[in-house]
This record gives sequence, structure tokens and C-alpha cells, in this order.
Amino acid sequence: MSEQRRAERLDQPREPRGVKLPRIDQETFGRWSEGIARSMGTANFIVYMTVVIALWFGWNTLAPASLRFDPYTFTFLTLVLSLQASYAAPLILLAQNRQADRDRVALEEDRRRATLQKADTEYLAREVAALRIAMGEVATRDFLRSELARLAEELDEAAQRRQRLERRQQEKSAQRGGEGLDEPRDDLDDDYARDGRPED
Repeated sequence: MSEQRRAERLDQPREPRGVKLPRIDQETFGRWSEGIARSMGTANFIVYMTVVIALWFGWNTLAPASLRFDPYTFTFLTLVLSLQASYAAPLILLAQNRQADRDRVALEEDRRRATLQKADTEYLAREVAALRIAMGEVATRDFLRSELARLAEELDEAAQRRQRLERRQQEKSAQRGGEGLDEPRDDLDDDYARDGRPED
């Protein structure tokens, strides 16, 4: 009695009593059903089935009465077609369910990838916007070129003015040297040489 109580534990489910059915591999059976559904959905199956039914009708109509296995009402043919339909419908439904499962997994994967791509796109958009804001405060290459070109023009103009001024001063000193004036130069001489005319 104590051994029986030990064997019957309340925290474990009971073993099912009765006949144990063989276990069927669902994946193998599903692939098999998909193969059947795929072959039944082709034109070859329809042609072969039409040929078999035509031969069945022809044999049971034109053959001698002793050789006919399914006379005129074709009861056996009706039974065969009913069995075929009764097995074909669940097999096709099973194949459709497996295809629906695959489509659902593919849809979830597509949705996950689309979410990741959207997140990546938003991140890149934020980075580009940040770079544009940062570039607004930084001198660009074109701006530096224009500034350097303007500075070079100003330096060229200043050098030309300096050369003109030196030339005028040399001409003045040559004119003074020719007259023989020995008076020392003062600040007014620079003013005179600035524009080439004496100031009032």
C-alpha cells in the first residue's frame, strides 16, 4: 500500500492509460502534405486524373460484362473520388497553414528590418542635421578662397601704391638734385609727395 502511494504522486501528471498512438514527426508530415498539395495543384495532375477516369468509364462501359469491376452507376469510382477529396482537403489546409506560418515569420522579420532601417535613417538624419548646424559656424573652403583672393587684391593694390609713391619720391629727389637745392627735407615734403601736388 505504501509503495502504491509513493508511486502515485500528486505533483506529477498521471500516465495516460489506454493505447499509445505512434508519434508522428510534424515537420516530416508537413513537408509530405505540402508535396502532395503542390503536385495536386498542377496541370499534370488534372490531365492524369482525367485520363484515369476516362479509362475507368471506358472499361466499365465497353468491356464484357464479366470483366467489368464497377458497373454503370460507378459506385466504386464515386467512393474513390470521395476518399481522395476527403484526404486532399485536410492536406491542402495543412499545407496552407504551414505557408501561412512561414509568411507570418517572414512578415515579422520584414517588420523588424523595417524598424531597424527606420531607426538608422532617423539617426543619420539627426547626424546630418547636426553636421549642417556645425558647418554653419565653420568657414567653408569657398569662403576662405574668396577671403584670400580679396586679401591678395588689397595687398597688390597696396604694393602698387607703394611703388607709385617711391617712384614720385625718386622723381622729386631727382628734380631737387638737378636744381642744386641743399635745404634739408621736412615733414611737408612727404605731404607733397603723397599726391604729387603741393599743399596750400
